[in-house]
Amino acid sequence: MKKYKVNVNGTAYEIEIELMSEEEAAVSKQTPAQAPAPAPAAAPAPAQAPGAGEEVKAPMPGTILSVNVKAGDAVKCGQVLMILEAMKMENEIMAGSDGTVTAVMVSAGQAVEAGSALCTIQ
Repeated sequence: MKKYKVNVNGTAYEIEIELMSEEEAAVSKQTPAQAPAPAPAAAPAPAQAPGAGEEVKAPMPGTILSVNVKAGDAVKCGQVLMILEAMKMENEIMAGSDGTVTAVMVSAGQAVEAGSALCTIQ
């Protein structure tokens, strides 16, 4: 194992690098390191709301930037319902199925938590 000092944008880091044999490298190529699962960009599978249709929930905490639908609008699967800003990224919240929007529970500028109901589609 060798230690190196690396300077990135004015910040010094100390790193260690391990020299691997060709056999170890071949094995590591065959079994990649497990990466954490990526966060969903779209709405998760909606849950059933009591008598109002399928509920579209916020996949992560953030702020609603825009709402593109209103109650009574017909929507298609994959249509963008609203834009959710989280960690300075704009995330499109899409319809999980075809149907009609029965209720919109949020408005532009509103902060939401992960799992918060955004709208229902029937």
